[in-house]
Amino acid sequence: MPTRLKRPPFWRPLAMTAALVGFQGYLGYSALNGQFGTLSQEQMKADIEELKAQSSVLQAEIDSYRHRASLFDPARLDPDILTEQARAMLSMARPEDVVVMVDPNGKPIAGSSPGLAERQLTDIIEDGID
Repeated sequence: MPTRLKRPPFWRPLAMTAALVGFQGYLGYSALNGQFGTLSQEQMKADIEELKAQSSVLQAEIDSYRHRASLFDPARLDPDILTEQARAMLSMARPEDVVVMVDPNGKPIAGSSPGLAERQLTDIIEDGID
């Protein structure tokens, strides 16, 4: 008795080929446009340069604060820094100091007339630190 063999369907190899081509297309697209693709590398390099610039600015600020903190070392205390901090904390000045009143934005407060502003800048302060 003869056996009849089934011929494999023609669409199975085509489907496998289409799936593999689609997967390769996906990988190619991801290699170019993905999160870590070649086009994203340029943006990452720009971000790195920007962060390095921010880091150098912050490092300079940290060094400035460290220097100011080292000036308060009891072994080498700077009298000028001590006087500056005392004046700032106590809101006092010497008689020979010129005091300029400023608004919250840091701009000098000027009166309605130019002479008033000049008088405000040249008034002698009666009380001070000595």
